[in-house]
Amino acid sequence: MSAAPGPYNLARQAEATLDRLGDHPSLWFEGVWHRAAALHDRAARLANGLGVDPGDRVLVLMENQPDVPVVYQAVWRAGGVVTPAIFLLPTEELRRLVVDARPRMIVTSPSFRDRVEEAAAGADGLERIVSAGPELDALAEGDPAPVAPRADADLAALIYTGGTTGRSKGVMLSHENLWLAGKAGHDHGYVPGCTRSLTSLPLSHAYGLLLLAVGMQAREPAASVLMRWFEPSAWLALAQEHRVQIAAVVPSMLQLLLAQPLEDHDLSSLRFVVSGAAPLPPEVATEFERRVPGVELREGYGLSESSAIVSGNRPGQVRRGSVGVPVEGTEVRIDAPPGEPGEICVRSRMVMLGYWNDPEATAEAIRDGWLHTGDVGRVDADGNLYVVDRTKDLIIRGGFNVYPRDVEEALLEHPGVEAAAVVGRPDDLHGEEVVAFVAGEVAADDVLAFAKRRIGGYKYPREVHVVGALPLTPIGKVDRKALRARL
Repeated sequence: MSAAPGPYNLARQAEATLDRLGDHPSLWFEGVWHRAAALHDRAARLANGLGVDPGDRVLVLMENQPDVPVVYQAVWRAGGVVTPAIFLLPTEELRRLVVDARPRMIVTSPSFRDRVEEAAAGADGLERIVSAGPELDALAEGDPAPVAPRADADLAALIYTGGTTGRSKGVMLSHENLWLAGKAGHDHGYVPGCTRSLTSLPLSHAYGLLLLAVGMQAREPAASVLMRWFEPSAWLALAQEHRVQIAAVVPSMLQLLLAQPLEDHDLSSLRFVVSGAAPLPPEVATEFERRVPGVELREGYGLSESSAIVSGNRPGQVRRGSVGVPVEGTEVRIDAPPGEPGEICVRSRMVMLGYWNDPEATAEAIRDGWLHTGDVGRVDADGNLYVVDRTKDLIIRGGFNVYPRDVEEALLEHPGVEAAAVVGRPDDLHGEEVVAFVAGEVAADDVLAFAKRRIGGYKYPREVHVVGALPLTPIGKVDRKALRARL
């Protein structure tokens, strides 16, 4: 354990932020304003009541609510490691996460308690499951805890993502990683006086965690309107009511907003919409800007392994189709001859420590100090980065990662499915849609219904094709390129 908190300690940063900005209404949620000092005090007291030690993982599975950032701050103050989990995870996948991360505690919402208990039954190292509400309130009734000593390189967050194998991996992010990511993100997009934001992204997503890190770097008091989850008509109503100036989204949210009567809402205060987590079709950005006069839509690029940030379009300097220029402290290299597209490689102090308990995957991803992203891109003469393709089989649906192997393994549990392969199909609404090809004596509708029950959430295939046999490459692997060609 470190002798004293390092300069990038996130709990110490939270204290400095409150000292710098003072007490003010900082978070609106479902009709109630929460003040900065009250939220900070609750986190400090909760840090004492959680009963976790430095290095302990605390899995947090909740929909957006004020207690999500409060719990994160409490865990950091106690020296623990935040392990966010998206509440859409099916029981089987949540079970794998719990077994791998070995959290000492799980904090969840009452509505998800039964699923969490089923997924965590018998898990090694798990001592307690706590529900938000009265049970969590009781833990925040004691005295405030001091900031536990943690070094800058100590683990702050363990975020589960996926790779080419399809099996989820834990991305290890340090206090320094997240502190610098927040600073880089804030400085890259800062506009004086732009202080009213709307947050509908899941705070359990790497993108949502980045927003919290950016908020801790604020130079002036700011207020955020938080949604439990995204709903387009409610988003528009809140943007109008609170005179929102900036909002972060994923492309599928923009598609859903474009289906709404935008012109019926007063969005004249909205100055910037920042899109990330998935490719943004240029025509979507152009149409949104046309229908919401005065707004600037800025696209950025990042991945969990880079603390969710690599590059972004600066305010007033948008290059449509580009994901902008690298943020401060980040180098981007294209592994290809000059002018040609190639794999995007990233070097910065925001790059992860590595994958949890997976040194081989870490060595494959980070070579000679460079993170190999698996994405293909190019850089223009002005330094703007363009993402043109992905080398991974990863499917990004609505900003969420879907890993084909996970879906395929679930489909193979159907007694009539002999073989299965899953690919992504371009989709105007979600960016990509999940499509399954299966071989066997089975009906497509039956497989679709089974998948919806077995997998659920955002990742079950919306389209199933029954084929005589899956196409194979010469070395016997499923030919995904041939399957995509059929679509």
